[in-house]
Amino acid sequence: MPSLDIVSTVDMQMLDNAINNVKREVVTRYDFRNVKTEITLDRREKLIHVATGDEMKMKAVLEILIGQCTRLKIDPKIFDPQKIEAATQNTVRRDVKVKEGISRETAQKMVKFIKASGLKVQPAIQDDQLRVTGKQIDDLQTMMQQLREQEWDVPLQFVNMKR
Repeated sequence: MPSLDIVSTVDMQMLDNAINNVKREVVTRYDFRNVKTEITLDRREKLIHVATGDEMKMKAVLEILIGQCTRLKIDPKIFDPQKIEAATQNTVRRDVKVKEGISRETAQKMVKFIKASGLKVQPAIQDDQLRVTGKQIDDLQTMMQQLREQEWDVPLQFVNMKR
């Protein structure tokens, strides 16, 4: 029986490239002159640490990061910015979590949506992904198209399609 997995993953190397591009752009921008700005990626914890002069510059750095990610085809839905904190006297700091995997609530909404579509496919939640099986590959492709048209809180990828 044909099946496929629905996952939400992040290419950490592409994200690292985007962060390096942001660092280069921040160095060349006039409004960041004489302002110490640090951006680091913690791959293990899936956190981006940003430290800069004030909240306005923090917003600018995050906008540059989202722009670079969009350019490199990384969906900005993966970012979960945390609260801004004062790091030292002249800097503010913010951590940005990188969300990976499909949460249980989102997976349940997706299962409900798939079942309501009337297609002859069976979704099953497996940890942080969804496995969908069906008798015809056309039903799976139709279901993929319908899921892409909906707005979910995580980016979706369709992998491991087996005939």
